[in-house]
Amino acid sequence: MHRILALLIGGYGGASPLADVGLLVLRVFAGLTMAVHGLGKVPPNEGLVETVASLGFPAPVFFAWSAGLAELVGGILLAVGLLTRPAAAAVLFTMLVAGFILHGSQPFAEKELALLYAAVSFAFLLVGAGRYSLDGLIGGRLLGSGAGGRPLGRDRAPSPR
Repeated sequence: MHRILALLIGGYGGASPLADVGLLVLRVFAGLTMAVHGLGKVPPNEGLVETVASLGFPAPVFFAWSAGLAELVGGILLAVGLLTRPAAAAVLFTMLVAGFILHGSQPFAEKELALLYAAVSFAFLLVGAGRYSLDGLIGGRLLGSGAGGRPLGRDRAPSPR
């Protein structure tokens, strides 16, 4: 159970407080702007459902809802730093579909924003939310100080040489 919680809410606690401030700024800005993009997709309109269907997805209404909720809810969760890794995974998948499938044949300028969101989401999937987040607060309380403040696997004392 400890490992599952550490995977979901544990993460990077930078070597310096400035690293955690940088993660906070990036996470809040990227999360809120992603949530704004999702606002227009929940509930999905007919155009979004048709677009999803044209991409060949089965159950286009379901996947249109999934994309909109990944952007809206995933963005909010990223902004507050709660369940950051699962939220980042949902946003990452959605943005990869947007960048490589929806805008795949279009010029780079048309897919650039989706790919930028994908890169930011991938970074948060790797490092977690940082110390200044709800994950950091909850992880520190549930899993000990290492979960919210240090990289995964660094919550044990170093072995003597």
